[in-house]
Amino acid sequence: MSQTIDIAVIGAGLAGLSCAQALHAAGRRVHIFDKARGAGGRMATRRGDGVSFDHGAQYFTARNAGFQAEVAKWQAQGQVQPWQGRFAAWDGQRLTPSGDTQRFVGVPGMSSICRSLLQGLDFTAQQRLCSLQQGADWSLCFEDGQVRQARQVVLALPAPQAALLLPATHSAAALAGSVAMSPCWAAMLQLDSALECPFDGLFVNSGPLSWAARDNSKPGRAGGEAWVLHATPAWTSEHIDDTAEQVAAALTAALSAIVGQEIVAAALSSHRWRYALADAPLDIACVHEMGLGVAGDWLHGSRVEGAWLSGQALAARMLAAS
Repeated sequence: MSQTIDIAVIGAGLAGLSCAQALHAAGRRVHIFDKARGAGGRMATRRGDGVSFDHGAQYFTARNAGFQAEVAKWQAQGQVQPWQGRFAAWDGQRLTPSGDTQRFVGVPGMSSICRSLLQGLDFTAQQRLCSLQQGADWSLCFEDGQVRQARQVVLALPAPQAALLLPATHSAAALAGSVAMSPCWAAMLQLDSALECPFDGLFVNSGPLSWAARDNSKPGRAGGEAWVLHATPAWTSEHIDDTAEQVAAALTAALSAIVGQEIVAAALSSHRWRYALADAPLDIACVHEMGLGVAGDWLHGSRVEGAWLSGQALAARMLAAS
């Protein structure tokens, strides 16, 4: 029989890793599980032939003093740099500059931040949690048939996934069930030459696109011209079952229409984020009771910063209760 885990964290995105690192720093034994092949969640980076794509979270901002201090630490460690790109907005007819917001990115990819937060922690990838049962300890039943025991559990998952696992008697169950999360199709384009346009990041307010980014304009990126295109939640929902090839072609055509030139990609791929953003995120940071805590950006404003703060808040609450 496997040894009982002190604290099992389900989900290796930023909220789960923020919570796990804070608990680990306080001397608690933590084991992280994730259904994916690596850490990062929606802070993901995909690598192609000499290029890379941040196909989930594009960048982040830092407004909270505690998060600003953490970002400064990441900068000092070389894991984060400001993105000094040219930003604009498109309303369907014209481009307008888009503000002076300081935007940060992970180096050499957004996933670098989460990989660095894994240091010193036990981590098991490709383990999908199917159910939780409470007894003297928590029983965690995984898709491959394994059952692990844990004294405490953290669920750091999108709200719909957390809702499927939470006991009905837990106060977070109703909260998770009330938060809808919209999907997002992301297309990744590798070009043989630089796209001539006056922006590196574009907020799109008309048509199927919501965002377009020249990813190779971000610091620390090597290789050729690489673009990430995000569809709107409405377009994604309408085309949720389209093939990756159909999606990439449609979103490429939408960007071509904006820049006024045909874009012929050397390589195309797409990824469907089924739970990209909370439609109406909560502002309660976290929930903790019955030895079961819940964290995630959907509990704290639906931003990268909110995910980190949610994890920190949950760790503090767990430590105060122990």
